[in-house]
Amino acid sequence: MFGWFKRKPDPAPVIETRAAASGFTAEIMAARASYISGARGIGELTATAQTCVSHWENGLSVADVTGTDYLDKRTLAMIARGLALRGEAVFLIRDRLVPCADWDLRTRNGRPTAYRVSISEAGGGTTETALAAEVLHFRVGADPVAPWAGQAPLKRCQLTAGTLQAIESAISEIFADAPLGSQVVPMPENPDVDSEKLARGFRGRRGRVLLRESVTVTAAGGPAPAQDWRPSDLTPDLEKAQIAQALEDARGAICLAFGILPGMLSPAATGPLIREGQRHLAQWMLQPLAEGIAEEASDKLGQPVTLDVTRPLQAFDAGGRARAAATVIQALALAKEAGVDPATALHLVDWE
Repeated sequence: MFGWFKRKPDPAPVIETRAAASGFTAEIMAARASYISGARGIGELTATAQTCVSHWENGLSVADVTGTDYLDKRTLAMIARGLALRGEAVFLIRDRLVPCADWDLRTRNGRPTAYRVSISEAGGGTTETALAAEVLHFRVGADPVAPWAGQAPLKRCQLTAGTLQAIESAISEIFADAPLGSQVVPMPENPDVDSEKLARGFRGRRGRVLLRESVTVTAAGGPAPAQDWRPSDLTPDLEKAQIAQALEDARGAICLAFGILPGMLSPAATGPLIREGQRHLAQWMLQPLAEGIAEEASDKLGQPVTLDVTRPLQAFDAGGRARAAATVIQALALAKEAGVDPATALHLVDWE
């Protein structure tokens, strides 16, 4: 009957579970970091960077895809945005390509072998583990130190991107806080407290004439109101700081990092310049990206996949191609008349 005071056995220890690295908390932090990324010196929140990203998105989304139905227009646009802002994009291969918000991986000899991916959902993300053959991992700007990870163009030019972000932030603060177009009449022999109140009153006073009356007869060495009522302009002189030139140079450097010629953004740009810039963007930036996407898709999907950006964007000289075709046809006709094998003639000029 005295068994009631015996100690009860200790309950089983409670095991605390936490979300994985690619769980809900990581998704929220990644979304928040993506939102405020401009403050890190990356410059992702500037109109120049977003213009370049839009060029990548729209350029890749209209690519001609042969060999697969997985790479639709919306998927190509998401791939382009991921490559532009993050340097890599991961998609899980199911009945369609499922975009992954976050991932970690294991590698062997520098090549990924397994992934743990996080998939965003409206009610909360889910985490899955998949082999490398089940995942399409697109990346750009890979470094030999970490060949499994990509680097965005802005990440590789952080100094210039930070300069652009700092300049645009300074300009926005100047137009928000500086007393543009304001004038003030000097008020001599004021206490420090009144001068401080007067200085705070100038903030954001755009285009106003601020009058401060003085009763001192000998203000500034002369009788009032000869010297007392001479206004002074408070508008900051931005021309001496050469902000406009620095802003234009930073914008041009960011555009070049994305493969866009800075002349395309000039108000005086003409049609030939726009066409040359379009060809440069398609042939030297988007088409190599498309080739890398096609190579990864061909390797993982088990069938040859090709992407062509040049034809949909019409990034070629139509007149030059027509003249070249006419010249080739004429050369083949002359070779046939002379009894020369056309295949041999084309091989001599390294044509196939």
